[in-house]
Amino acid sequence: MLLPDGLPVLHREIVRPEWIDYNGHMNVAYFVLAFDYAVDALWAMLGIDDSYRDRTGCSTFAVESHVTYQREMKLGDEMLFSMQLLGHDAKRIHHFYRMYHAREGYLAATCEWLNLHVDLAVRKVTPMPEAVQSRLAGLAEEQRRISRPEKAGRGIPATVTSNPAR
Repeated sequence: MLLPDGLPVLHREIVRPEWIDYNGHMNVAYFVLAFDYAVDALWAMLGIDDSYRDRTGCSTFAVESHVTYQREMKLGDEMLFSMQLLGHDAKRIHHFYRMYHAREGYLAATCEWLNLHVDLAVRKVTPMPEAVQSRLAGLAEEQRRISRPEKAGRGIPATVTSNPAR
């Protein structure tokens, strides 16, 4: 199944009761958690899973992320996630996710991540094995027709000042 962005569903999740806040919708912290579960799905696809960590002593660390919230998600809503690989090298993976409301099809949120490949014994960045780099290259080739997301690379716009004009 392809999502509106032309990418396949990477992950599915349901909004859980404990994710609902005092406003009656999914709390911002749980958007990040839901996106993190989608990242785990990517890692599984790339073979960067528990057995990889045990075998290599390496993992990934998130060093930056940026979430945009588009529309509410409520209790019981199903979320569908797509993932777009924006770039990678021997030590870094730059990826972008979209969260869609499964039934209504709207874009609920986006999340952009930068992860580093880390040797857990010394807690330092290290190159990924060739097999993982090859899978990343294959994924990049599969996605080459997909346009770069408009929201990728954005920061928070400086529209509010501490001394508003009177």
